[in-house]
Order: sequence, then structure tokens, then C-alpha cells
Amino acid sequence: MVITTRAKGATGAEAPPGLAEAPPGLKGLVVTRTELGDVRGREGFYHYRQYSAIELAERRGLEDVWQLLMFGELPSEQARAAFAARVAPLRHLPPEIIEVLPTLARAGRQGGPLDGLRTALSLVGASRGMRPLYDADAASRLDDALVVGAVTPTLAAALHRLGRGLAPVAPRDDLAFAANYLWMLRGAEPTAAQVRAIERYLICTIDHGFNASTFTARVIASTGADLTACVVGAIGALSGPLHGGAPSRALDTLDAIGSPERIDPWIREHVLAGDRIMGFGHAVYRTEDPRSRMLRAVAEEFGGDLVAFAVRVERRVVELLAELKPGRELHTNVEFYAGVVMELCGLARDMFTPTFAVARTIGWTANVLEQTADPRIIRPSARYVGPPAPQPVPDRD
Repeated sequence: MVITTRAKGATGAEAPPGLAEAPPGLKGLVVTRTELGDVRGREGFYHYRQYSAIELAERRGLEDVWQLLMFGELPSEQARAAFAARVAPLRHLPPEIIEVLPTLARAGRQGGPLDGLRTALSLVGASRGMRPLYDADAASRLDDALVVGAVTPTLAAALHRLGRGLAPVAPRDDLAFAANYLWMLRGAEPTAAQVRAIERYLICTIDHGFNASTFTARVIASTGADLTACVVGAIGALSGPLHGGAPSRALDTLDAIGSPERIDPWIREHVLAGDRIMGFGHAVYRTEDPRSRMLRAVAEEFGGDLVAFAVRVERRVVELLAELKPGRELHTNVEFYAGVVMELCGLARDMFTPTFAVARTIGWTANVLEQTADPRIIRPSARYVGPPAPQPVPDRD
């Protein structure tokens, strides 16, 4: 609940009248209106515009969902073909960007492709002369959004390969988004099962309410900055392990447990120590994360020892948490089975979060375009709780 009365700080000074006291982390606070979608955490449901995001992932291709977010409706067959023809050429990198990618890959070797991606996208914006959103018209903003959405997988895949001493693989205009992404990562034709698995993962992570990275993108957009600045800021927020940086850490948990007989002692030790179990819990959901439920089913389509072990660990974590922390209901979140699915599709672990960014870039750009409809800058206040001011400045010794 937002407190609208005048609040006293630690110093006893009253906050200026007319300011509202927001809850920590802005939890439960509505800060804007959106037509792009919503997360209903108590129901375990979320949607893109008027459609279930999970149903879209199961029944539609990524390009259809991309158009839904950008244009407000699912495409006809003719519109689908026209959109594919529009965005496929945007995947290709200009020569001046290709030239600097090896340097970015070397510089970001420790942090992985996500570090280089931030700089590369900034260069793409500069190379294309993207104007501040404040100065651009609606058609230019849309063009910039489509460029960023199309080129991000090319940059991520190229940085990954360069970081491993491999030459980048050029995008193919004849492949759909997910198939082309796997092609650029691996330089080999993916199987149909791998394409559909990754496509469903990408679709289900395109957008997810007013999360930290989306909020970051919209704050930057509210300043009128250019579109790549908004996305680069969002990637910075996504890189945190409490946001998008967790899929590989969830797999690290499975590695640390190692074998079925170690599940119970490992979980008990870490739960009783108060450690965070990566891949479990969510800031919004109080039921099972619907993305996790879908990705578990995707993983089970592949089968194998890793999937069986992950399912067993999930079941025991939930059971032991109920025993050790009664009343604290935690379920797997999207990162737990996302890591399993990406591992099964041959993605390296340092590409898990960049792949998340590849999908979320589409959602970020849709949010940026929506934000430009409101000309007000997002500029909240903070309540000062330090030493009383003003105090005399002491003389220099």
C-alpha cells in the first residue's frame, strides 16, 4: 500500500508535503498503464495483449508474436510474409560493426557475450544514426525497434563464436528467427525439435510485466534517449543474477548436487543455511511459474538423464521447502528449466542470458515505443534520512 501522509525521516525532518511513500522495491505499486500484457501472479498466468503467452508459444511462431506486440494484432498469412521479408535483411551487420566485433569479444572474454553485446548495440545505433526518441517520428522509432530486434541475435551469436576462436556465421534470410539464431550459433542446421524448443523458450520470455529490465528501458525512454540506449540499459539490468543471469546458475545447482543420493542432504544444508536455491521462487508468482511448467514439458520431449534428474530435484526441493520452511511456498521459476532446455539444444552456458536478451529485446522495444506516447520523464523522489542539513562546512586543516 502507498502511504500518502507526510512521513518523518530518521533525522526527524518531515518529507515535503504532497509526496507519497512507496514500498521498498516499488513492490505492489502501479506506475503506468500498458496495453502490452500483464502478469497475474496469484493465478499463475500471464499474457501478451489479449492472448495467453503460453498458448502463443505453443501455437504460434516468434515472428507472429513479434508483430502482435508491435502492431497490436496477430498477422494474416500475407502480413506474416511481408514482415519476414522486412526484418530478414535487418539481421545483417554493416562492415564497420563486423570490424570491431573481434575486439569486443576479446575485451569481454571474462564477462562473456553479454558484455560485448551492450557495446555492440551502442555501435549499431551510432552507425545507423539513430536519433533520440524525442526527435524521431513514429515511423523512424518503429524502424529502429525492428533493427534492434533483428540484429541482436546476430551480434550475440557472433560474439559467442569469436570468443571461442571461431569465425562468425552470417545470418540466413531463408530461415525463421529461432532457426536462424541456432544456425548462427553453431554453423550447422538445427533439428526441427531444437528449433521448436528454442522458439517456445524465446516466445515465453519476450515480455513479462514490469520487471526490472523493462522498467529500466522505459525510464531511459522517458528521457527521450535513442532506442539503443534504452535496450543497453535494459541489458545491464538483465545481467544481474537476480534477474536474467540465473539460468546457468540453476544448472550449476544440478551439477553441485551431482547425483540422486545427494539431493536431500544438499538441499537441507542450503535451505537451513538460508542460501538462495537458484531456479526457485519468483517476485510475482505465488503458484507454479507457467513458463517453468511449459519448459518442463519441452524438456521432457527430449528426455534423458539430465531431464529426469532435474524433475527429481524440482520435486524434492518443493517437498523439503514445505517441510523445512512451512508456509513459504516456492516453485521453480523460468530459469530452472530454461537452462535444461538450452543445454539440450546445445547452447553453451555463457549464452543462456544472452539468449534471454535476444528474446526480451523484442519486449523491451515494444515497451519503449509505448513509453514514447507519454512525454513525461520518469522522475521519482527519495526521502533523505542522513544527518540533518544544512550544517556548517568545517575549515580545512
